[in-house]
Amino acid sequence: MALIALAGAGAVFVLLGTASTAEAAAGPSVRTEGGPLKIRSAPSQNGAILGTLANGTRLTLACQQAGQQITGSVRTTTAWDRLSDGRYVSDAYVARTGTPPASCPPPTWIRPANAPFWGGFRTPQRPTHDGVDLGAPRNSPVFAVAAGTVVTAECNVSPTHVCDVDGSAAVAGCGWYVEIRHLDNSVTRYCHLARRPLVNVGQPVARGQALGYAGMSGNASAPHLHFEVHTGYPATPQNAVDPLPFMAARGAALR
Repeated sequence: MALIALAGAGAVFVLLGTASTAEAAAGPSVRTEGGPLKIRSAPSQNGAILGTLANGTRLTLACQQAGQQITGSVRTTTAWDRLSDGRYVSDAYVARTGTPPASCPPPTWIRPANAPFWGGFRTPQRPTHDGVDLGAPRNSPVFAVAAGTVVTAECNVSPTHVCDVDGSAAVAGCGWYVEIRHLDNSVTRYCHLARRPLVNVGQPVARGQALGYAGMSGNASAPHLHFEVHTGYPATPQNAVDPLPFMAARGAALR
């Protein structure tokens, strides 16, 4: 059974061998090309590095999905291979003699807080309300709804106010807030955190990672989470969309 293609300097050598019954049952097998290959938390170089694989390592792949385009020693591709433990390697560095693994099912997202729905997107009473409100208790955790990279983590209030105290309806701004840019270029925004976020700009985050704690900094009259979804980066009022259908389509109903 043909197993592996190893890329040498300017040449490709095919090694032939017979796979054991256990190897055949394990599913598709590949070997990495060149030097150590980084294992990522998401199908992108923005994903956290969770380990490395030496050249020649045999892998068991669960499925394949689209992500960041990578040019590697084997090919240029947007395909990323999900390992059996849920981690990712770029298919640009994976050589195979058979067909690629099957496509991964669409990843599900999660709710940003374990909290009831309070208020909707651009209602007649609040036509400029670009998100939804969830009744998250003070100091309850706020989670990243999907993997991505932190693009904002800062205080946003009126010049005469600060974020480290409770806000009010008279204070403008989002208070302590975080924005995450996801692999599909969408952005999610998490406002009114109780204190400085737990994450920093440029930091990769995993789905379900804690970003901070709910509070009422900024324009808030009670502790809660204001949550927004934007279809592009940077986030603007023009690309804000209703989080209810957006999140429901990704397996995370908010109400």
